[in-house]
Amino acid sequence: MSSESKLYFDIREDQWPLVYDDNYNVSFLGLERFHVFDAKKWRNIIQYLKEAGLITEEHLVRPLEAQKSDLQIVHTRKYLKSLKWSPKVAVIAEVPVIALVPNILVQYAYLKPMRLQTGGSVLAGKLALERGWAINVGGGFHHCSGDRGGGFCPYADITLLIQFLVLHDLIQNAMIVDLDAHQCY
Repeated sequence: MSSESKLYFDIREDQWPLVYDDNYNVSFLGLERFHVFDAKKWRNIIQYLKEAGLITEEHLVRPLEAQKSDLQIVHTRKYLKSLKWSPKVAVIAEVPVIALVPNILVQYAYLKPMRLQTGGSVLAGKLALERGWAINVGGGFHHCSGDRGGGFCPYADITLLIQFLVLHDLIQNAMIVDLDAHQCY
């Protein structure tokens, strides 16, 4: 594992292990409206909790973006390189029109928020062990594996979270309970 990773850090005692950043939300020249899911759902959750008086901005923990060296713990170099090709990302995001967008914009508007959410998942794993609970408002990219993405999931954040815990000798095994979005209806 990369010893340079900055995804793990300590939080203040008065902070809750509630991981979120406004940059989780995908805003992509309006193209986000072509996807079945609300690409700003993460902001809506936080806004609701604030309006209900359940949290304040001070409660939130802001994660760091997963870097290439972090992602290479679970992803092949070939797969990560393939994300520099907009048609490949369009298939993963399930938004065909993204294939026509220059990849530099795809990186900034879609993949960067997903890397930030991936960093949030890794941090939430550590915080859950320290505090007894934690929530990453984003992440949960369970349709992705080491060499392929799909279902709006470009990075295997759950696998990376577990690998970080194992590599830091914080756990020996893990169980994943998949509660996909459509199982709530």
